[in-house]
Amino acid sequence: MQVQFILNPISGTKEKSEIPQQIEEHLDKSLYDYTIRYTEYAGHAREIAEEAAQQGIDIVVAVGGDGTVNEVGCGLAGTTTALGILPCGSGNGLARHLNIPVSIKGSLDILNRNCIKTLDYCTINGRPFFCTCGMGFDAFISQKFSESKRRGPATYVENVLREGLRYQPETYTIEDESGRYRYQAYLVACANASQYGNNAYIAPQASMSDGLLDVIVIEPFDLLDAPQISFDLMNKTLNKSVKVKTFTAKKVHIHRKQEGPVHFDGDPMIMGTDIEVAVVEHGIRMVVNPDSDDNTEVTPNLLQSTISELFNEVSTWRSSINHQRRNMIAMNKKLIRKLTK
Repeated sequence: MQVQFILNPISGTKEKSEIPQQIEEHLDKSLYDYTIRYTEYAGHAREIAEEAAQQGIDIVVAVGGDGTVNEVGCGLAGTTTALGILPCGSGNGLARHLNIPVSIKGSLDILNRNCIKTLDYCTINGRPFFCTCGMGFDAFISQKFSESKRRGPATYVENVLREGLRYQPETYTIEDESGRYRYQAYLVACANASQYGNNAYIAPQASMSDGLLDVIVIEPFDLLDAPQISFDLMNKTLNKSVKVKTFTAKKVHIHRKQEGPVHFDGDPMIMGTDIEVAVVEHGIRMVVNPDSDDNTEVTPNLLQSTISELFNEVSTWRSSINHQRRNMIAMNKKLIRKLTK
């Protein structure tokens, strides 16, 4: 079989100078003949991948972060050439969803097992993505992150903490096969896979082989709710949060009042007021971990579930008290008006 590695020398946070030697040492050369190509500019990975597919190469391996994976995937979608991943990025969302190790040797071991499946991918206003897309706060932070000179989880967390309390929710109208709904939301995300990256599970129930988007709406929350949201995001329990609405659809149309940033597979872009997200069923062949079942929901352990339930009970209790407090204030104002007439 013919395999071509597309290496982005400047993506992600890992040093890549030793990767060609690791490929030479650990790739099963009784199974594969290989070549390595290096990207030279933005969009080059897609061009190389398209060329490889036209040449009938069996597998093209993206060596880089989620942006490189997206470019290579765009070049391979709808062809018989499979996408492989050697994750070297700061998030590695798609690789983590597929349980591909983030070490080069580990991911080469998966490649050597040569397990290929045909999976779904998605589009946002016609642009392919393979993991997640979103708008609202996560897109705003993705834009800030892309502008930062430093990369990695620490930079992401720093942006979240600095900007989070100042961010104002937006109003979204979301239409799918079942109807039209209006939400005031902190963010709206559409997921083909379970996580953003770095094990932040925006859609722990997502599958890449069910022909469905997982749509996640996080409603406005205050400073006291933030620990719960953060815990749920990192512990596979976000879908259990009282502040989160989730549903599945084949296609959604999202309207917002003004243009702004969106992200897809971590890369930010400015889009207009109307956004359409859709699934392309069984649209791309991928090298996967044969020991991982994409149809299996990512589930929290007992401790994670218990803590999440406790957070939600506290949140519900606090909301009830706040509601009663508002009612009491309204009744007092009404009584004062009557007494002062």
